[in-house]
Amino acid sequence: MPERPADGTDTTTATGARAVPCRVVVCRDCCCGTVKVDGDHAAQTARLRQIAPVRISECLDVCEQANVIVVQPSTAGRAAGARPVWLGLVNDPDATEDIADWVRAGGPGVAARPDILDLYLIKPPRRAPAGS
Repeated sequence: MPERPADGTDTTTATGARAVPCRVVVCRDCCCGTVKVDGDHAAQTARLRQIAPVRISECLDVCEQANVIVVQPSTAGRAAGARPVWLGLVNDPDATEDIADWVRAGGPGVAARPDILDLYLIKPPRRAPAGS
């Protein structure tokens, strides 16, 4: 039987599979999360960890958009067709709080993205095909 979170919510899908929550990826490498970019990077990461699982990534190849945060949809969000949402220039506590509020509400595919986050939308980098 799947474990339930401390709040007692059910974490299984209709098929009995374990539901995966909305997750956050925070870039912290050559530019993001360094003295090159203003902001309290540790506080930003800690705040997001209060809301959702956070993975720290090495460079996500959009350094000109530092700090970069990617919000990955939950199981329910993916079932609704949502894809990861890339946000750049997230360099102040208000922007972090807007992201935290959206993630807490369910994130991509579950909760409408607040209009203010449209200001931070960026395109993910294009990766070269293997072997090229």
